[in-house]
Amino acid sequence: MPGPVRAVPGPLAAVALATAAAAAFDLPVDRLQIHGLAEAIQPPGTAELALLADVTVLGTVVAFTLICSAESLFSAAAVDRMHDGPRTDYDRELVAQGTGNAVCGALGALPMTAVIVRSAANVQAGARTKASRVLHGVWLLVFAAAFPAVLQAIPLAALAGVLVHAGWRLIPLPQIPRLWREHRGEAVILICTATAVVALNLFEGVLLGLLLAVLKTAWETSQVHLDVDDTGTGPIRVRLSGNATFLRLPKLLDTLEGLPRDRRIELHLSGLRHLDHACRTALVNWAETGRDTADTASGSRGGVELLGACPDR
Repeated sequence: MPGPVRAVPGPLAAVALATAAAAAFDLPVDRLQIHGLAEAIQPPGTAELALLADVTVLGTVVAFTLICSAESLFSAAAVDRMHDGPRTDYDRELVAQGTGNAVCGALGALPMTAVIVRSAANVQAGARTKASRVLHGVWLLVFAAAFPAVLQAIPLAALAGVLVHAGWRLIPLPQIPRLWREHRGEAVILICTATAVVALNLFEGVLLGLLLAVLKTAWETSQVHLDVDDTGTGPIRVRLSGNATFLRLPKLLDTLEGLPRDRRIELHLSGLRHLDHACRTALVNWAETGRDTADTASGSRGGVELLGACPDR
Protein backbone atom coordinates (compact mmCIF):
# COMPACT_ATOMS: atom_id res chain seq x y z
CA MET A 1 0.00 0.00 0.00
CA PRO A 2 1.16 3.62 -0.50
CA GLY A 3 3.04 5.27 2.35
CA PRO A 4 0.17 7.52 3.53
CA VAL A 5 -2.15 4.50 3.70
CA ARG A 6 0.39 2.44 5.66
CA ALA A 7 0.52 5.25 8.23
CA VAL A 8 -3.01 4.31 9.30
CA PRO A 9 -2.85 1.60 12.01
CA GLY A 10 -4.22 -1.73 10.79
CA PRO A 11 -6.72 -2.16 13.67
CA LEU A 12 -8.15 1.32 13.01
CA ALA A 13 -8.56 0.50 9.32
CA ALA A 14 -10.23 -2.82 10.19
CA VAL A 15 -12.73 -1.15 12.52
CA ALA A 16 -13.47 1.56 9.92
CA LEU A 17 -14.08 -1.00 7.16
CA ALA A 18 -16.27 -3.16 9.41
CA THR A 19 -18.28 -0.11 10.45
CA ALA A 20 -18.72 0.97 6.84
CA ALA A 21 -19.81 -2.53 5.80
CA ALA A 22 -22.33 -2.79 8.64
CA ALA A 23 -23.79 0.61 7.72
CA ALA A 24 -23.80 -0.01 3.96
CA PHE A 25 -25.63 -3.34 4.22
CA ASP A 26 -27.71 -2.35 7.26
CA LEU A 27 -26.52 -5.45 9.12
CA PRO A 28 -28.41 -6.42 12.31
CA VAL A 29 -25.34 -6.38 14.60
CA ASP A 30 -24.85 -5.12 18.13
CA ARG A 31 -23.17 -1.74 18.22
CA LEU A 32 -21.33 0.25 20.85
CA GLN A 33 -23.63 2.08 23.26
CA ILE A 34 -22.56 5.54 24.45
CA HIS A 35 -24.56 7.39 27.07
CA GLY A 36 -24.07 10.93 28.30
CA LEU A 37 -21.08 11.36 30.57
CA ALA A 38 -22.97 13.70 32.88
CA GLU A 39 -25.72 11.14 33.41
CA ALA A 40 -23.15 8.42 34.02
CA ILE A 41 -21.65 10.24 37.01
CA GLN A 42 -23.51 8.87 40.01
CA PRO A 43 -21.53 9.25 43.26
CA PRO A 44 -22.41 6.61 45.86
CA GLY A 45 -24.86 7.59 48.54
CA THR A 46 -25.16 6.58 52.16
CA ALA A 47 -26.94 3.33 51.23
CA GLU A 48 -24.04 2.25 48.98
CA LEU A 49 -21.42 3.31 51.52
CA ALA A 50 -23.21 1.31 54.20
CA LEU A 51 -22.57 -1.83 52.15
CA LEU A 52 -18.87 -1.53 53.03
CA ALA A 53 -19.79 -3.10 56.38
CA ASP A 54 -20.91 -6.24 54.53
CA VAL A 55 -18.25 -8.97 54.56
CA THR A 56 -19.36 -10.19 51.12
CA VAL A 57 -18.89 -6.75 49.61
CA LEU A 58 -15.47 -6.39 51.23
CA GLY A 59 -14.49 -9.78 49.82
CA THR A 60 -15.48 -8.61 46.36
CA VAL A 61 -13.44 -5.43 46.82
CA VAL A 62 -10.38 -7.45 47.82
CA ALA A 63 -10.86 -9.83 44.88
CA PHE A 64 -11.11 -6.97 42.38
CA THR A 65 -8.07 -5.28 43.94
CA LEU A 66 -5.89 -8.38 43.69
CA ILE A 67 -7.00 -9.34 40.18
CA CYS A 68 -6.78 -5.81 38.76
CA SER A 69 -3.37 -5.21 40.36
CA ALA A 70 -2.01 -8.50 39.04
CA GLU A 71 -3.48 -7.81 35.61
CA SER A 72 -1.86 -4.37 35.48
CA LEU A 73 1.55 -5.68 36.56
CA PHE A 74 1.39 -8.54 34.04
CA SER A 75 0.44 -6.05 31.35
CA ALA A 76 3.29 -3.70 32.28
CA ALA A 77 5.82 -6.55 32.25
CA ALA A 78 4.61 -7.70 28.83
CA VAL A 79 4.70 -4.17 27.38
CA ASP A 80 8.27 -3.70 28.67
CA ARG A 81 9.31 -6.65 26.50
CA MET A 82 7.73 -5.05 23.43
CA HIS A 83 9.84 -1.88 23.34
CA ASP A 84 13.29 -0.54 24.22
CA GLY A 85 12.13 2.58 26.07
CA PRO A 86 12.04 3.30 29.81
CA ARG A 87 11.01 0.40 32.04
CA THR A 88 7.86 0.47 34.18
CA ASP A 89 8.04 1.64 37.79
CA TYR A 90 5.70 -0.95 39.32
CA ASP A 91 5.20 0.95 42.57
CA ARG A 92 4.09 4.07 40.69
CA GLU A 93 1.90 1.89 38.47
CA LEU A 94 -0.04 0.51 41.44
CA VAL A 95 -0.25 3.91 43.19
CA ALA A 96 -1.61 5.48 40.00
CA GLN A 97 -4.13 2.68 39.55
CA GLY A 98 -5.27 2.93 43.16
CA THR A 99 -5.66 6.71 42.87
CA GLY A 100 -7.57 6.39 39.61
CA ASN A 101 -9.87 3.72 41.02
CA ALA A 102 -10.58 5.88 44.07
CA VAL A 103 -11.71 8.63 41.68
CA CYS A 104 -13.75 6.11 39.67
CA GLY A 105 -15.48 4.93 42.82
CA ALA A 106 -16.24 8.48 43.91
CA LEU A 107 -17.88 9.11 40.52
CA GLY A 108 -19.80 5.84 40.53
CA ALA A 109 -17.77 4.36 37.66
CA LEU A 110 -16.40 0.87 37.16
CA PRO A 111 -12.86 0.09 38.35
CA MET A 112 -10.12 0.33 35.78
CA THR A 113 -7.09 -1.80 35.06
CA ALA A 114 -4.37 -2.05 32.47
CA VAL A 115 -5.11 -4.71 29.85
CA ILE A 116 -2.38 -6.15 27.68
CA VAL A 117 -4.38 -6.21 24.46
CA ARG A 118 -5.11 -2.49 24.69
CA SER A 119 -1.52 -1.72 25.67
CA ALA A 120 -0.19 -3.94 22.90
CA ALA A 121 -2.42 -2.22 20.35
CA ASN A 122 -1.06 1.10 21.57
CA VAL A 123 2.57 0.00 21.17
CA GLN A 124 1.92 -1.64 17.81
CA ALA A 125 0.34 1.59 16.60
CA GLY A 126 3.66 3.37 17.16
CA ALA A 127 3.61 4.49 20.79
CA ARG A 128 7.06 5.54 22.01
CA THR A 129 6.71 7.47 25.28
CA LYS A 130 4.61 7.45 28.44
CA ALA A 131 2.56 10.29 26.96
CA SER A 132 0.91 7.71 24.68
CA ARG A 133 -0.77 6.15 27.73
CA VAL A 134 -2.26 9.49 28.73
CA LEU A 135 -3.30 10.29 25.18
CA HIS A 136 -4.93 6.86 24.97
CA GLY A 137 -7.36 7.95 27.67
CA VAL A 138 -7.66 11.48 26.30
CA TRP A 139 -8.80 10.24 22.89
CA LEU A 140 -11.37 7.95 24.49
CA LEU A 141 -12.71 10.86 26.54
CA VAL A 142 -12.77 13.25 23.56
CA PHE A 143 -14.64 10.81 21.30
CA ALA A 144 -17.07 9.77 24.03
CA ALA A 145 -17.87 13.40 24.87
CA ALA A 146 -17.74 15.04 21.42
CA PHE A 147 -18.45 12.27 18.91
CA PRO A 148 -20.75 9.71 20.57
CA ALA A 149 -22.66 9.14 17.31
CA VAL A 150 -19.47 8.03 15.56
CA LEU A 151 -18.68 5.50 18.28
CA GLN A 152 -22.24 4.16 18.33
CA ALA A 153 -21.86 3.15 14.68
CA ILE A 154 -19.01 0.72 15.51
CA PRO A 155 -20.05 -2.97 15.68
CA LEU A 156 -19.01 -4.69 18.90
CA ALA A 157 -17.76 -7.64 16.85
CA ALA A 158 -15.17 -5.37 15.19
CA LEU A 159 -13.77 -4.30 18.57
CA ALA A 160 -13.79 -7.89 19.78
CA GLY A 161 -11.89 -8.93 16.65
CA VAL A 162 -9.23 -6.28 17.30
CA LEU A 163 -8.78 -7.50 20.88
CA VAL A 164 -8.59 -11.17 19.90
CA HIS A 165 -6.12 -10.37 17.11
CA ALA A 166 -3.91 -8.31 19.43
CA GLY A 167 -4.02 -11.03 22.07
CA TRP A 168 -3.26 -13.75 19.51
CA ARG A 169 -0.14 -11.89 18.39
CA LEU A 170 1.10 -11.93 21.98
CA ILE A 171 1.06 -15.73 22.17
CA PRO A 172 4.61 -17.02 21.46
CA LEU A 173 3.47 -19.79 19.12
CA PRO A 174 7.00 -20.80 17.92
CA GLN A 175 8.10 -21.18 21.56
CA ILE A 176 5.16 -23.29 22.75
CA PRO A 177 6.63 -26.68 21.63
CA ARG A 178 9.86 -25.91 23.48
CA LEU A 179 7.91 -24.64 26.47
CA TRP A 180 5.90 -27.88 26.47
CA ARG A 181 9.06 -29.98 26.45
CA GLU A 182 10.95 -28.05 29.11
CA HIS A 183 8.24 -26.48 31.30
CA ARG A 184 5.04 -28.41 30.74
CA GLY A 185 3.29 -26.82 33.70
CA GLU A 186 3.84 -23.32 32.33
CA ALA A 187 2.51 -24.41 28.93
CA VAL A 188 -0.64 -25.84 30.52
CA ILE A 189 -1.23 -22.58 32.40
CA LEU A 190 -0.74 -20.57 29.20
CA ILE A 191 -3.17 -22.69 27.18
CA CYS A 192 -5.82 -22.84 29.92
CA THR A 193 -5.65 -19.10 30.57
CA ALA A 194 -5.89 -18.19 26.88
CA THR A 195 -8.81 -20.59 26.39
CA ALA A 196 -10.66 -19.27 29.44
CA VAL A 197 -10.20 -15.64 28.37
CA VAL A 198 -11.80 -16.36 25.00
CA ALA A 199 -14.49 -18.79 26.20
CA LEU A 200 -15.49 -16.92 29.39
CA ASN A 201 -14.17 -13.39 29.86
CA LEU A 202 -10.97 -11.58 30.74
CA PHE A 203 -11.60 -11.39 34.50
CA GLU A 204 -12.40 -15.08 34.90
CA GLY A 205 -9.58 -16.07 32.55
CA VAL A 206 -6.98 -14.13 34.55
CA LEU A 207 -8.43 -15.47 37.80
CA LEU A 208 -8.14 -19.03 36.51
CA GLY A 209 -4.57 -18.40 35.37
CA LEU A 210 -3.60 -17.02 38.79
CA LEU A 211 -5.22 -19.99 40.53
CA LEU A 212 -3.37 -22.47 38.32
CA ALA A 213 -0.09 -20.61 38.91
CA VAL A 214 -0.62 -20.72 42.68
CA LEU A 215 -1.39 -24.44 42.56
CA LYS A 216 1.70 -25.09 40.40
CA THR A 217 3.87 -23.11 42.82
CA ALA A 218 2.43 -25.00 45.79
CA TRP A 219 3.12 -28.29 44.04
CA GLU A 220 6.71 -27.36 43.20
CA THR A 221 7.48 -26.03 46.66
CA SER A 222 6.11 -29.21 48.23
CA GLN A 223 8.61 -31.48 46.46
CA VAL A 224 10.86 -33.33 48.89
CA HIS A 225 13.34 -36.07 48.01
CA LEU A 226 14.30 -38.89 50.34
CA ASP A 227 17.46 -40.90 49.66
CA VAL A 228 18.18 -44.02 51.68
CA ASP A 229 21.77 -45.25 51.89
CA ASP A 230 21.74 -48.80 53.25
CA THR A 231 24.93 -50.81 52.83
CA GLY A 232 23.54 -53.77 54.73
CA THR A 233 25.80 -53.17 57.70
CA GLY A 234 26.21 -50.16 59.93
CA PRO A 235 23.76 -47.28 60.26
CA ILE A 236 21.12 -46.50 57.67
CA ARG A 237 21.70 -42.99 56.35
CA VAL A 238 18.60 -41.12 55.17
CA ARG A 239 18.98 -37.73 53.49
CA LEU A 240 16.12 -35.29 52.94
CA SER A 241 16.36 -32.50 50.35
CA GLY A 242 13.94 -29.99 48.89
CA ASN A 243 10.95 -28.47 50.67
CA ALA A 244 9.35 -30.53 53.43
CA THR A 245 5.76 -29.33 53.86
CA PHE A 246 2.58 -30.89 55.20
CA LEU A 247 1.52 -31.70 51.62
CA ARG A 248 4.15 -34.45 51.43
CA LEU A 249 4.04 -35.50 55.07
CA PRO A 250 1.97 -38.73 54.68
CA LYS A 251 4.24 -40.18 51.98
CA LEU A 252 7.34 -39.09 53.89
CA LEU A 253 6.23 -40.79 57.11
CA ASP A 254 5.22 -43.96 55.27
CA THR A 255 8.73 -44.26 53.86
CA LEU A 256 10.38 -43.60 57.22
CA GLU A 257 8.10 -46.03 59.05
CA GLY A 258 9.13 -48.75 56.59
CA LEU A 259 12.78 -48.57 57.66
CA PRO A 260 14.06 -51.33 59.98
CA ARG A 261 14.19 -50.34 63.64
CA ASP A 262 16.81 -52.90 64.69
CA ARG A 263 19.59 -50.75 63.23
CA ARG A 264 20.67 -47.20 63.82
CA ILE A 265 19.10 -44.58 61.52
CA GLU A 266 20.78 -41.25 60.75
CA LEU A 267 18.33 -38.71 59.33
CA HIS A 268 20.20 -35.84 57.63
CA LEU A 269 18.18 -32.62 57.31
CA SER A 270 20.90 -30.27 56.03
CA GLY A 271 19.67 -30.64 52.43
CA LEU A 272 16.24 -29.16 53.20
CA ARG A 273 15.56 -25.65 51.94
CA HIS A 274 12.34 -25.39 53.93
CA LEU A 275 10.91 -27.36 56.84
CA ASP A 276 7.45 -26.29 58.02
CA HIS A 277 6.16 -26.73 61.55
CA ALA A 278 4.02 -29.79 60.77
CA CYS A 279 6.90 -31.71 59.20
CA ARG A 280 9.37 -30.68 61.89
CA THR A 281 7.03 -31.85 64.64
CA ALA A 282 6.32 -35.13 62.85
CA LEU A 283 10.03 -35.87 62.27
CA VAL A 284 10.93 -35.09 65.88
CA ASN A 285 8.12 -37.32 67.14
CA TRP A 286 9.20 -40.11 64.78
CA ALA A 287 12.80 -39.82 65.99
CA GLU A 288 11.76 -39.84 69.66
CA THR A 289 9.59 -42.90 69.05
CA GLY A 290 12.58 -44.62 67.46
CA ARG A 291 14.77 -43.79 70.45
CA ASP A 292 12.15 -45.08 72.89
CA THR A 293 11.85 -48.30 70.92
CA ALA A 294 15.61 -48.77 70.98
CA ASP A 295 15.77 -48.10 74.73
CA THR A 296 13.04 -50.61 75.56
CA ALA A 297 14.31 -53.34 73.22
CA SER A 298 16.86 -55.45 75.06
CA GLY A 299 20.10 -55.71 73.17
CA SER A 300 18.85 -53.55 70.30
CA ARG A 301 21.43 -51.46 68.44
CA GLY A 302 18.72 -49.34 66.84
CA GLY A 303 17.75 -45.75 67.42
CA VAL A 304 17.27 -42.57 65.42
CA GLU A 305 19.54 -39.53 65.26
CA LEU A 306 18.60 -36.26 63.59
CA LEU A 307 21.53 -34.52 61.90
CA GLY A 308 21.64 -31.09 60.35
CA ALA A 309 19.52 -28.02 60.93
CA CYS A 310 16.49 -28.87 63.07
CA PRO A 311 15.19 -26.20 65.49
CA ASP A 312 13.76 -28.78 67.89
CA ARG A 313 16.90 -30.90 68.10
